[in-house]
Amino acid sequence: MMPQVDIKIGGRTFEVACQDGEETFLQTAAAMLDAEASTLSDQIGRMPEARMLLMAGLMLADKTAALEDKLRDAEAKAERLGNVPVTTQPERVEVPVVPANVLEALSDIATQAEALADHIETKTR
Repeated sequence: MMPQVDIKIGGRTFEVACQDGEETFLQTAAAMLDAEASTLSDQIGRMPEARMLLMAGLMLADKTAALEDKLRDAEAKAERLGNVPVTTQPERVEVPVVPANVLEALSDIATQAEALADHIETKTR
C-alpha cells in the first residue's frame, strides 16, 4: 500500500499517495506549489480549487522551463570552455537543478489538477 500524505496548497488540504520513501520530496513539491498558490491568492483573491491548482502548476512549470534553459546554456558554455586550454582560473558556474523526482511529483500533481478541473467543469455544466 502506498503512503498517503496530507499536503496543504492554497489553504486547502489534499491527501496524495506517493511511493514509499518519497514523502519528503512530495512535501517539498507541495511547498513549492503552495508558494505559487499563495502568490496567486494574494494577487487575485479566492478562486476555484481547480483553477488555483492549474495556475500554480503553470507558474511552476514556467519557472522550471526557465531553469532548464539556464542549465542548457551553462552546459553548452561548460562544454565550450572544456575545449579551450585553460590559462587562468576557470569561471565558476553554479546551476540550480530541480531533482528528477520533484519534477515527476509536479507532473503527477499537474495531472491530478487537470483531472480535477475536468471533473469540476463536468459537474458545473
